[in-house]
Amino acid sequence: MGPDRADLSDIDGFWSAPIAERAAAFAALRERDPIPFYPEPQFSYVAPGPGFHALTRLDDVLEASRNAQVFRSGRGSTSIADMPGEFREFFGSMIGMDDPRHARLRRIVSRGFTPRRLGQLTEDVELTARQIVDDVIDDGKCDAVTEIAARLPLKIVCDMMGIPESQYRFVFDRTNVVLGAGDPEFVPDAENIAAALLQAGAELAGLMRELGEFRMANPTDDVTSALVNAEVDGERLTPDELASFFILLVVAGNETTRNAISWGLHLLSEHPDQRAVWLADLDDVTPTAVEEIVRWASPVIFMRRTCETYTVLGGKQLRAGDKVALFYWAANRDPAHFTDPDAFDVRRTPNPHVGFGAPGPHFCLGAHLARREMSVMFRELLTRIPDIHATGQPHRLRSMFINGIKHLPVAFTPGGTR
Repeated sequence: MGPDRADLSDIDGFWSAPIAERAAAFAALRERDPIPFYPEPQFSYVAPGPGFHALTRLDDVLEASRNAQVFRSGRGSTSIADMPGEFREFFGSMIGMDDPRHARLRRIVSRGFTPRRLGQLTEDVELTARQIVDDVIDDGKCDAVTEIAARLPLKIVCDMMGIPESQYRFVFDRTNVVLGAGDPEFVPDAENIAAALLQAGAELAGLMRELGEFRMANPTDDVTSALVNAEVDGERLTPDELASFFILLVVAGNETTRNAISWGLHLLSEHPDQRAVWLADLDDVTPTAVEEIVRWASPVIFMRRTCETYTVLGGKQLRAGDKVALFYWAANRDPAHFTDPDAFDVRRTPNPHVGFGAPGPHFCLGAHLARREMSVMFRELLTRIPDIHATGQPHRLRSMFINGIKHLPVAFTPGGTR
């Protein structure tokens, strides 16, 4: 699949092709046409737009991310297409804002993510990871996505916000719809994707509005209590802002960590030599292995920006109003910055990946927590069931936005070997 045949708008062609073919196509684009232009993907619920420029080199992605005055997020960031206005009610949190509104909201929500509060989560993450392994260790096999990878971030995010365990499944199912709307497993009716998205967003928003109202009068030590009572320069979050932030947090914190852990298990199965390196020195290798999994998997494939003014990027002239897609997945395989970029190397150093977004105002607020969750989960797996391995290929999500795995069958020695 060379650059002449690569169609980055083709979900069932390009984005469903084998990973190696995708990597080869991006490599060819970087060489011959690093900022190609494509027509927009077609969706039944939104009118087709004018097309978009794709950034495939790390340097271009970094420049666009840092220059937020020119490359703006307010017209849409998670979709190439301009979403209808009603979508922004639920999916219009910080990730789709520009300063000064973005800075205001980030200052307020940062009150709920202080180092002290995140430090308190360390024990919760360890206890949860241990329980997850306890629940499967005697079975000898399981679906690594639904029974291992998805459970850790779901519980941590819900517990942070004060969502009761009885609502975990409710949150899990709705986040699957939000990021998997284009996959028939999660939204079987392709003619009603917009309705499914809006319903999932409305239900998650309703859950948080109800909890937020209760926490205003009955505060506890959870993040929801901190957010509804946080005041910065005389401003508080509105109920709608709280609801849309919760959707961002639960979707981003749930799906991306889940997929990184799932891809990590797949990669360790495909590369037993790297598993051996990691097992030989867990303390030293875990930090670099986690970064390498995030780089290789790139769970969030792209983010979109819109040019505010005429500019030149990577030798390409861009006009005001032009859409630009920052393909993190491609940037994380740029040979100008990564030696043997398609290889999986748990000791890779340096590793200047943009798997959590690039430096700039939209760098992932939860990057530290995601790293912690992955480190703890893999330590638990590799010390208690070190022979865990995939017994089939990943069942990949139908999406050009999330590099997701829906299911991954794995097997291991029942009862563990350590």
